[in-house]
Amino acid sequence: DDVNAYMATLSPEESAQMQAMTSGMSDDQILQLFSASLKARTTDATLDSNKSKLGITDLDTPSQIDIYATDFDSKEKVQNIIKDYNKLQQDDGKEENVINYTDYVGIMMSSVSTIINAISYVLIAFVAISLIVSSIMIGIITYISVLERTKEIGVLRSIGASKKDVSRIFNAETLIEGFVSGALGIVVTLLLCIPANALIKHLTDISNVAQLPVAGGVILIIISMFLTFIAGLIPAKLAAKKDPVVALRSE
Repeated sequence: DDVNAYMATLSPEESAQMQAMTSGMSDDQILQLFSASLKARTTDATLDSNKSKLGITDLDTPSQIDIYATDFDSKEKVQNIIKDYNKLQQDDGKEENVINYTDYVGIMMSSVSTIINAISYVLIAFVAISLIVSSIMIGIITYISVLERTKEIGVLRSIGASKKDVSRIFNAETLIEGFVSGALGIVVTLLLCIPANALIKHLTDISNVAQLPVAGGVILIIISMFLTFIAGLIPAKLAAKKDPVVALRSE
């Protein structure tokens, strides 16, 4: 009966192929062939197992949940909630209910921060080198100024100026140079912030990313004045040590 029922389900082409294949076979051989075919088509699959194979999960027992926070504050709140929940489960001895939280945004931001820090270190190295070179150049220029004004130094010493007075003159000049150069740098920075902010606003719709705080500008000017002052100390001391008689004879 099973063989007849199975034959009834076949199409005419399949039925013709089956008759050609079973021609010359005994009834027992045909029965064995059909039994093997029917067994291959019969499985112990259930609805739940088929759903599992197809990737369909039960909403009451999810394997994972994707959470998309609207901002970083919300993400931090979600993290705190998960930590509190895990702590309660661990205290109750229910380790199997502990949630394994993976912060993909945090991992990505950590990688980006590492790259930014590396670039920052390289830029800081370039800035440090440029500051050293500029300080050396300021010292050389101040020394050249001392050589060109030797006779003026002699005149000052002859009318009663002390060595400290001569040294203070050159120190004041280097401080003024540092203030002017620092102020010009601040002005240029503020001017460059305008097109930079406009470009970032156009690309990311985020405004006022590049900006220089007032306190930061003041600190930068002070640093500029300090560096130029240090660079001009040696030339100022050399100017103060000049013999006024020899200085007056120089051309």
